[in-house]
Amino acid sequence: MAHEISNIRKDYLNAKLDESIVDKNPMLQFQKWLAEAIKSTEPEPTAMVLSTVSAEGKPSSRVVLLKETGKDNLIFYTNYLSRKGKELSANPHASVLFFWPDLQRQVRIEGKIEKTSAQDSDQYFISRPDASQLASWASAQSQVISSREELEEAYKEEEKRFSKSPISRPSHWGGFQLFAESFEFWQGRESRLHDRLKYIKDGDEWKLVRLAP
Repeated sequence: MAHEISNIRKDYLNAKLDESIVDKNPMLQFQKWLAEAIKSTEPEPTAMVLSTVSAEGKPSSRVVLLKETGKDNLIFYTNYLSRKGKELSANPHASVLFFWPDLQRQVRIEGKIEKTSAQDSDQYFISRPDASQLASWASAQSQVISSREELEEAYKEEEKRFSKSPISRPSHWGGFQLFAESFEFWQGRESRLHDRLKYIKDGDEWKLVRLAP
């Protein structure tokens, strides 16, 4: 198996990434690439790997879905009592990674984390399917449970509880927003000489630099 993995090779010939063609605003450049990923054959274009760090300095990563972009922020929703929720509350710094293999592109974004307003969380929560709303109540995310049956039973109990009333948003569930301090755009190129352009926040401006691959 180790030998088979080491022999995997893929060359990158799709496109190039040059300072002369990117937007001066990295969020606009990201939104452009995201739109292209959504129009492409990428199966999950809004999926991003979110990395957090515990109080002990131990990193942890998982895939979450981007739900909104703003002028300078990215928004996603989760259980505040999950591992990622607790780590973000204790250490409000994170990074996200988008990987779009069909386009041979990735974007890394680092920045500070804040919770969204309760109003924004409520607004998004009511837009979710009923089943997803119920799951937010039923699942004690990241906690040890005895079995799948325990989870399904908890879901049934929530179905009964909200059978005659609107499903309210749990106070432990809501949005986080990442305010970007750096963006790195990666475009695969031939012979592993990939293009890497990084935007670094400098006051109210953005500095653009090229990184060696």
